[in-house]
Amino acid sequence: MDGIVTGTSLEAAADGWLRDFAEALDAGDPVGLAALFAAECHWRDILGFGWDLRTTSGAEAIAAGLLAGAATARPRGFALAPGRTAPRRVSRAGTDCIEAIFAFETATGPCTGVIRLVTMDGTPRAWTLMTALAEIHGHEDPAEGRRWQDVDWKRNFGGENWLDRRRRAVAYDDRDPAVLVVGAAQAGLSVAARLGLLGVDTLVVDREARIGDSWRRRYHALTLHNETRVNHLPYMPFPKSFPVFIPKDMLANWFELYAEAMELNVWTGTELTGGSWDEAARCWSVTLRRADGSTRTMRPRHIVMANGTSTTPRMPDLPGLKDFAGAVRHSSAMGSGLDWAGKRALVLGTGTSGHDTAQDLAVSGAASVAIIQNRPSLVVSLKEAQAPYALYDEDIAFEDKDLLATSFPYPVYKRGHQRMTEMTSAADAALLEGLRQRGFRLTFGQDDTGWQMMYAQRGGGYYFDAGCSQMIIDGRVGLMQFADIDRFVAEGARMKDGSIVPADLLVLATGYEGQAQAARRLLGDAVGDRVGQVWGWDPEGELAGMWRPTGQDGLWFHAGGLAQCRIYSKVLALQIKARELGIAP
Repeated sequence: MDGIVTGTSLEAAADGWLRDFAEALDAGDPVGLAALFAAECHWRDILGFGWDLRTTSGAEAIAAGLLAGAATARPRGFALAPGRTAPRRVSRAGTDCIEAIFAFETATGPCTGVIRLVTMDGTPRAWTLMTALAEIHGHEDPAEGRRWQDVDWKRNFGGENWLDRRRRAVAYDDRDPAVLVVGAAQAGLSVAARLGLLGVDTLVVDREARIGDSWRRRYHALTLHNETRVNHLPYMPFPKSFPVFIPKDMLANWFELYAEAMELNVWTGTELTGGSWDEAARCWSVTLRRADGSTRTMRPRHIVMANGTSTTPRMPDLPGLKDFAGAVRHSSAMGSGLDWAGKRALVLGTGTSGHDTAQDLAVSGAASVAIIQNRPSLVVSLKEAQAPYALYDEDIAFEDKDLLATSFPYPVYKRGHQRMTEMTSAADAALLEGLRQRGFRLTFGQDDTGWQMMYAQRGGGYYFDAGCSQMIIDGRVGLMQFADIDRFVAEGARMKDGSIVPADLLVLATGYEGQAQAARRLLGDAVGDRVGQVWGWDPEGELAGMWRPTGQDGLWFHAGGLAQCRIYSKVLALQIKARELGIAP
């Protein structure tokens, strides 16, 4: 690559590439297609050329994949997208390029895409290409400027009004839903909203008494660690009056409001207790237990596990724990640090929950607090932790930010995060050195890719410093290594040197059951075996089992932060709608 295109307009360069691309694709010319790509090149397809999320690297492999997908997708009309951000020069993952948003059509519906061009031998070539299905022909999202036309909402004297219809819809007295969503936090609510506007009958169940209780019940001091500007749910952005970091109870209340405003069918106090797949009928048979002890059997065609990565606490079997005379609490059930004023506390775990819990205890008057580190942790200051969201600072439309955020194929995404980690680590150098001096073991993630990649791989293992790191450096919060503990005894933790660290409280900040484990527990080992890996990267660099078909028909997984749930709820909803229409395999 020898730099960015010069001597021609950005629009002309992007438009010319798209024209050549369309001609080679129409001609079925693999050599011509491959010649349009740079020496390093990647294509990410999100339902545009097939019903999955796929990443392909290398010009010849991309050309072959495009031609194979085009046989059924029948793409046409490639052009710069009107009304979207115009082509512009940017630097992505350290590479200068022309970035352009384009539109096209397939047999399924309108699509969008992102192309990034670099120069080779004086010619614009594609470094990255992303193609994505936007809507399904004839089943467009009414929130995109269109309203329902088949429902008369005028006054209906002597008949049902809106509230009557809502009560009937939520009751499910005379029908089963097409989709059962398990979990009513950001994942479940976002996909239910998308499905509802696509006309797919969807019931959300949650075992908590109120929508949002999975957040309300977490530790007292919890506040989101990423900024409100990136965290909106579909269709309803947070008010501009909301704080930069949303407190847990404020978020929980918003979830309740969101479910009501989006007319979502939600049963709280309801738990999925088991289910099985009926291959002949192509549906599930599931048992739901209500708060009053009654049960209901339903036969949805799809189950979406939206029970999150922070739902069922993981309680490790620690040596001697049964002998400990003090209180043992998972971090999700610790309550407020004020409840433990004057007590001696140990906190096992050095992720976000562990640090927040230790800080809460220390500032709330605990007699002593020590945090126990089991394995190296990533630490980044709260300010520097926002680096992955720099795209959302750009002066472009929010929908274009979301589109661009999905457009990075894994190799580029990884490289970008390595660069970000290098920059944030340099900015946090003094903080990190102070922790090292105290004996805190640091990591920067696999291949130094930082916290966001770590989240995708293991759902945690990092901390956005909101003050606890300095408390560890200053000695206000003690630091212990789990490897130095022999076992727990009645008085506290007995160390391998024979000394005892006294404790009245042990907080287990040890994470949560994964979604694959939850599915296995609820739906059986056979289903669990068919599902395979959920979360973590597959060989192409896509998240395994997330927002895409799994090894088990009719079973889907949806999770992540609010931004991920907003973006990928649409991807998941389009796939379910397509299967309901019979246009996807």
